[in-house]
Amino acid sequence: MDIDGFRAELETRLLIEKEYIIQELSSVKDYQERLELLGKFNQKYRELIKRLAHENGIDLNASYQTKDPSNSENLSYEQIILGKTMGVYDKLVEELYEEITRVN
Repeated sequence: MDIDGFRAELETRLLIEKEYIIQELSSVKDYQERLELLGKFNQKYRELIKRLAHENGIDLNASYQTKDPSNSENLSYEQIILGKTMGVYDKLVEELYEEITRVN
């Protein structure tokens, strides 16, 4: 799986996880507990990266092979994936934060 395909699949799965957490909000009344759901979402993000990598036979610790052999940066697949998906995570966690802090 290419990195862009990985990103797209991760985004789809994170959207589902975000919706599950939003549903869980209705049963959580304590504000601090509601904020802790952001940590839960972060954990899901990390778990999904590992799961998708495993499903696609990607070793997150292996060096990412760039198309340009003169590029001397030796980044791991995990570093590349985190770099390519952090924007998706940031957008979704911001939306989730707004849901959590919205006064009901």
